[in-house]
Amino acid sequence: MSSKEKITIDWKNVARLALVLLIITVVAALCLALTNYITAPTIAQSNEQSNTEARQAVLPEAESFEAVEDVQSVAAMAAQGSEALVSEIYIGKKGDETVGYTVKTTPTGYGGTIEILTGITKDGVISGITILSQDETPGLGAKATEPAFQEQFKGKAADKDLSVVKGGEAGDNQIQAITGATITSTAVVDGVNLSEKIFKAMQEVQ
Repeated sequence: MSSKEKITIDWKNVARLALVLLIITVVAALCLALTNYITAPTIAQSNEQSNTEARQAVLPEAESFEAVEDVQSVAAMAAQGSEALVSEIYIGKKGDETVGYTVKTTPTGYGGTIEILTGITKDGVISGITILSQDETPGLGAKATEPAFQEQFKGKAADKDLSVVKGGEAGDNQIQAITGATITSTAVVDGVNLSEKIFKAMQEVQ
């Protein structure tokens, strides 16, 4: 018969190892917290700079931008139920003069949320759009980020909704759809149309 060996646990050694692991975990957490504390302002400043550059790209006449605080109220006034689709509104300024507005909307495309920034001059003309983020199909819906598609919006009047057209020539208030990506094209147009409604609401409240 084989004899059973009694296993003895060295609890002092276990406690020592547990203490070492705890110290390592605490030190690592403190290092991460310190790194985040040091880099957070720099990251925030970089993000704000990128956002400002994007606003200036779609509203070139503006020299500075003033955030609209009550975005949800303006969105509700512009289009009831659209509050979740409008994430920011900025007033573009040149000196003390208002030269237009930028609106960030988030309609749903084929692959998910599309983040669109639209610039509209005080005279009611779309001065530009840009896609800030998207998860559309490469080679199809992702072409919404290309100048060939985005340039179509420039100069369009903001006093009437735009629509998507497939094939043929696009009219005054029409946007030529991306081939094979009608859903994406329609989502972008919907986002821009919502920005136009925000523009009209801002004119009423100012």
